[in-house]
Amino acid sequence: MVMGKRARLSALEVCKVIAVFLSLFPSVSLQCKILKCNSEFWASTSNSGPEEEFCTALRAYNSCVRRTARTCRGDLAYHSAQHGIEDLMSQHNCSKEGPTSQPRARTLPPPPPPQLPPDSQERSDGPEVCHYERSLPRHTAPPNYTHCGFFGDPHLRTFGDDFQTCKVEGAWPLIHNKYLSVQVTNTPVVPGSLATATSKLTIIFKNFQECVDQKMYHAETDELPAAFADGSKNGGDRHGANTLRVVEKVPGQHVEIQAKYIGTTIVVRQVGRYLTFAVRMPEEVVNSAEEGDNQDLYLCLHGCPANQRIDFRTFRARASEAHGAGRARSGAAPHGFTYQSAKAKCKERLPVEDLYFQSCVFDLLSSGDINFTMAAYYAFEDVKTLHSNSNRYHIFEKKIGNAAPRGGGILSLFLLNCLAVLLWIECCSVHL
Repeated sequence: MVMGKRARLSALEVCKVIAVFLSLFPSVSLQCKILKCNSEFWASTSNSGPEEEFCTALRAYNSCVRRTARTCRGDLAYHSAQHGIEDLMSQHNCSKEGPTSQPRARTLPPPPPPQLPPDSQERSDGPEVCHYERSLPRHTAPPNYTHCGFFGDPHLRTFGDDFQTCKVEGAWPLIHNKYLSVQVTNTPVVPGSLATATSKLTIIFKNFQECVDQKMYHAETDELPAAFADGSKNGGDRHGANTLRVVEKVPGQHVEIQAKYIGTTIVVRQVGRYLTFAVRMPEEVVNSAEEGDNQDLYLCLHGCPANQRIDFRTFRARASEAHGAGRARSGAAPHGFTYQSAKAKCKERLPVEDLYFQSCVFDLLSSGDINFTMAAYYAFEDVKTLHSNSNRYHIFEKKIGNAAPRGGGILSLFLLNCLAVLLWIECCSVHL
């Protein structure tokens, strides 16, 4: 029995090692679904059961891993899982032949008791340090909450309310501080196009005092889980575990992660084939850099690098010219959006012609994917939920062209005044 328990623990450790590996090495192929096998096995063995049930779950795990052989060959996590399964089968005397069951078909444990109202629950499940606002010193000003959003083709709204459209293909960090890290992976929407969109998202919550254990949330196209990678829905076994929770709003489409111990709320959605990300976070948490980290590359903090940005104006001007000349846009998407038809479609959901509206038009023209209309719409809905300043919900394009003449006019007036003064002084000196 002792040997069995130790072996079962090692199974869970295998899952954890694979999960951590995937979070540290984001270059793992997007097509490799080893993490899904790992999560399902974790969920099916998280509750103690007869040895026979464990062997059945292990065989199901083995079948899942074998199905990923073609896309995961050469992947270190895949080969680690293979060796781990062989060791566990030997330790538990499990036969490779026998019944297998999908973990999701297993009998679920009894549902937990009804939750207490939020205030009562918070007071009962953790110390003051696990509730951000209550942990602040008395008589201090309320925290300033900031917002970052990443959606569509992709478009970025930084914590400083800058709005950018970027290329950023591949893996890029959005946030990294003392408390959590967020990374996205973007893939081309149309072959040969600069347009990319988010197909994979990884969030790591670092362990924090007596509040939460380290947790990883991982989502990718068609897999928006309602739990962390280890199958749990809260922060673990610590006293303040319920101050970190995954809440499923719409199955497969909308998940909210509440990290109350750092005053943070994260919204992850799948719209069409791609993911969107939005966060509300206190300024103090945003700027809590780890020692020696200059935070230069984190998109939510500093925006996209200059060589990764796409100019809205140039793209829109070309699209408008093509429409005016009656020519089809080169590389037009199958939906065949023109500049005017894209504007009309976006207007249905986004009546204000702000940068969310402009991003919608851009996405329809660059990809032809009508789902990007909803991506822009939900991104703005998340702003209204997460942004702390209602006057800053809408962001409008800066009128750079109008600023120059105004500045030039003031300068000209100043020079004329100086010239008039000099002439007056010269005249006076002549008469004297």
